[in-house]
Amino acid sequence: MSRHLSTLILALAAAMLTPQVKAEKVLIYREGQVVDPQDVADVLGRTRGIRLLDDAPAAAPAKAAALAPVAMAKVAARPPRPAPPASEPARPSRPAPVAPEDTVADASALSLPVRFAFDSTEILPAARTQLDALAEGIKMLPPGSVVTVEGHTDAVGSDEYNLQLSRGRARAVTDYLVLYHGLDRAHLKTVGYGEGHPLEGSSPNAAVNRRVQFRGA
Repeated sequence: MSRHLSTLILALAAAMLTPQVKAEKVLIYREGQVVDPQDVADVLGRTRGIRLLDDAPAAAPAKAAALAPVAMAKVAARPPRPAPPASEPARPSRPAPVAPEDTVADASALSLPVRFAFDSTEILPAARTQLDALAEGIKMLPPGSVVTVEGHTDAVGSDEYNLQLSRGRARAVTDYLVLYHGLDRAHLKTVGYGEGHPLEGSSPNAAVNRRVQFRGA
């Protein structure tokens, strides 16, 4: 009996000492959101691979608070814009860029909702703006940096079909970055995961899982 009790105590102690696995933090962009090349460089420059992350509070509010006095100073120093002539209608203000839902802090990968033609690896024009900004961020990385391009799908369709589709779409994105932005193909690793890695908290069939994800390799 004492031996069994000792074994139980050791098992409980090991469980308490084992670190809890935290979900990987991914910077998720939705369709139409503005991709900041500097954010891309910050995330992909963390060549630590998948890491166990703590659910620490985001640093973005503190950063914004620190920058607020500078922004106010700029506004105060800027002369007021003259009103438009009576004969000229006032121009409507442009909508502010939409920021990603997550913050850059501690993110080890970023996700883009690259639009493809239905059942195809053809990249649609709607995806090019985000991919162009992504390419500018990759160019900011140190020479020799390697970036992994991951294709992901939702769970609609067979496993094999989704796996092949994800690989083809990841290759299409790599081709785009090489052909249109001159990135070195040797520094772009391409992999497809099919439906095997849905984003945490999402339904496997959710549209958000039809994505291309990027990480520093």
